[in-house]
Amino acid sequence: MPQDPMDFEWSYWIEWGRERILWLLAGHLLVSQMSRLLVEKYKPWCLMVYGMAACWLLLGIKGFAVILLHAAISFAVAQFQLSLLTWLCSLILLSTLRIPAVEETKRKWYDTENEYYLLLFTVSVRCLFCTSFSLEYCWHAPAQKSSHSFPWMLAYVFYYPTFHNGPLVNFDEFSKQMRRQEAFSMKTNLSILIVGIIRIFFWWCLAELMIHLMYIHALYSSALPLESASYWALGGLALAQVLFFYVKYLVLYGVPGLLLQMDGLKPPPLPCCVSLMHSFTKMWRLISVESLAALLICRFTYRYIYVPMGGSQSSLLGTLLSTALTFAFVSYWHGGQSYLWYWGALNWLGVIVENGTKRILSVSLIQDLI
Repeated sequence: MPQDPMDFEWSYWIEWGRERILWLLAGHLLVSQMSRLLVEKYKPWCLMVYGMAACWLLLGIKGFAVILLHAAISFAVAQFQLSLLTWLCSLILLSTLRIPAVEETKRKWYDTENEYYLLLFTVSVRCLFCTSFSLEYCWHAPAQKSSHSFPWMLAYVFYYPTFHNGPLVNFDEFSKQMRRQEAFSMKTNLSILIVGIIRIFFWWCLAELMIHLMYIHALYSSALPLESASYWALGGLALAQVLFFYVKYLVLYGVPGLLLQMDGLKPPPLPCCVSLMHSFTKMWRLISVESLAALLICRFTYRYIYVPMGGSQSSLLGTLLSTALTFAFVSYWHGGQSYLWYWGALNWLGVIVENGTKRILSVSLIQDLI
């Protein structure tokens, strides 16, 4: 039975995975386990060299140079230790991905559109990693700057399991865990690998079953069936789409998460099932702090935008502003198209309305009436 071809993301990453990325991830696993077994002290540098080689192989010398240039510029700007300047640099670097002349130049580097998109996705994610390193550099005392050197930035930026599509691990977590030397057990690691592969294979089979039988995205791409459907049917389609999104990211983040475990690192927890969510605010809080359920960068925005701007601990106006900036960055990072700004605005309104209602209901007079 033919599959639903309208989910670009799933088709794109599965195709790249089968062609090259899974083989390169297997190579990373081999290098990682050998370095842990033989030269634990030099493991970060072995993995850095491997990540650079994998980047060169997939994206070519020009793609590799773009990512290296982004890292060098970010590191140079971080030396001023000004968070605002770091953010300005990050937004400028991100904006270069949307300049038509630059886009056309990069397209000419590759034979196919898929290769160009791989560079685009990779550089977008690397921008987040560069920003994470730079902000952590700004926030740390001068005595701690030795642990935030340029080689450590390269080890972080070129760490291959999270290279193309995440998930995001902030620099401090990465460096502390990568420096930690633990007793290596091949038997334990092998059992983790086998169980992880079985689990991911089950999720992949479920996702393939959904995309071959349900045709959710094909239905969404045509106005006629949506106009003729009842509200109950539309609600069911919406639920089916977010459930497929959930299963899809169990696979897309499950693979790098397994490799993080094999490297002795703690991966971000996998998504919480959206069917268990009944609170709009709780959904985003769980995404931000615990799971990355819907978006790659929610963990990033929580640590580097929402909390520094005051978050829920600030005044009402401060909370509104920090929440708005969080959704604005998510919308801009994803491309900044008009529908993304509408999406961000509606999500912001949803969080604000729910929080506002909770505040009203917490008033003693209202509680007495209830």
